[in-house]
Amino acid sequence: MKKLLIIGAGAAGMMAAIKAPAGYQVTILEKNEKAGKKLFITGKGRCNVTNDSDSDNFMRHTVSNPKFLFTAISAYDQHALMDDLSKWGLKLKTERGDRVFPLSDHSSDVIRTLETQVKKRNGKIIYGENVSELLYESFQSDNPKDKYQWKANGVRTKSGKTYMADTIIFATGGLSYPQTGSTGDGHRILQKIGVSSTEMLPALCALETAGPDAPSMMGLAMKNVSGSLIVRKNPDWKIKKDKVIYQELGEMLFTHFGISGPIVLSASSYLANIMRKHGVRRVEKGFVTFSLDLKPALTEEKLDLRLQRDFEKYQNREFQNALSDLLPRMMIPVVVKRSGIEAEKKVNQITHEERKNLLSLLKNLEFDIVGMRDFPEAIITSGGIDVKEINPSTMELKKIKNVKCVGELIDCDALTGGYNLQIAWATSCLASSTLDD
Repeated sequence: MKKLLIIGAGAAGMMAAIKAPAGYQVTILEKNEKAGKKLFITGKGRCNVTNDSDSDNFMRHTVSNPKFLFTAISAYDQHALMDDLSKWGLKLKTERGDRVFPLSDHSSDVIRTLETQVKKRNGKIIYGENVSELLYESFQSDNPKDKYQWKANGVRTKSGKTYMADTIIFATGGLSYPQTGSTGDGHRILQKIGVSSTEMLPALCALETAGPDAPSMMGLAMKNVSGSLIVRKNPDWKIKKDKVIYQELGEMLFTHFGISGPIVLSASSYLANIMRKHGVRRVEKGFVTFSLDLKPALTEEKLDLRLQRDFEKYQNREFQNALSDLLPRMMIPVVVKRSGIEAEKKVNQITHEERKNLLSLLKNLEFDIVGMRDFPEAIITSGGIDVKEINPSTMELKKIKNVKCVGELIDCDALTGGYNLQIAWATSCLASSTLDD
């Protein structure tokens, strides 16, 4: 019987074990004391397992290398996953945005389901084994189509043990949430033998802003606002003109360091992607702006009429006390300060030009972005094993025979909503289903 060795007992690793052909003896090496540590905290502990939408929608929500994933997603899409999970006894539900969760709202039920299937497959998980080295030898073949340089045959762990195998699947994750064990082990091991990784940055993370305005609104949650992430013209990034790289309607949150929430997290992934493209690791002040349209449902003309009605209603009040119908209480001091209108000025004394400036501010409240929160707070990693190193039809490395890479380890990432977990399920299923029987 052939031996399959899987490094990492997360979502991708356990799925790879479950989907392995019957002719393989499956062993998972997991450095933690239990399986699925990152899966446990996914979706705030509820585990958004996938997104119940079509493949075109999935590709639109994939930020890095969507074309590379075409074969994997086609072979094992969202509906195939949902059918499997249901067949394995996990009850599911679909919520807003086609997000799919376990009916219980407990990520532990997802982990338990996977562990049960691994056991039914007669797979074995060995805990506390941290792989430090890939064992391999020079590859020689009579087939001229074989382009491999090396052939892997096992791994060595930090404890000094050796595990031999016919095929090895690396499912070690990226760099996000390192407290769960995602500390870049797979990248380091494979880089030692010449497998290249792209630049890695935190993604789906909060953004840090310049100045005191955002922190002064800490805790304020905004709904139905439109956010735009703008990269400004600058020679360092070789950006020739201002460019909107992301725009979305949704929810956001002000924090003690800047901004967060769904539309901000998504924006951060596009920012990480363009930073990697231009070889940039830090965000300098003045290079990136997050712009908020506080009233996206209203055109400037309709919003101006709304302002005029409010100003008529509160014509004898001071300006700072005339915005309570329009803005959240915590935001009013910021808007008043930025408007250039004196806080104590009577509303009936506000000029037409001042009202127009206020109107522009409400449709374009800007925050300078000066940083991204680091990996311990990032949901996923942008970057990883270069997809040019991987055969997209099998997930096998092109340089090393019998080694496959799946999940967050590779340079593919998507927005929130279950898409990243679907990448893990699909790539690991493809890796196992294309093993020789």
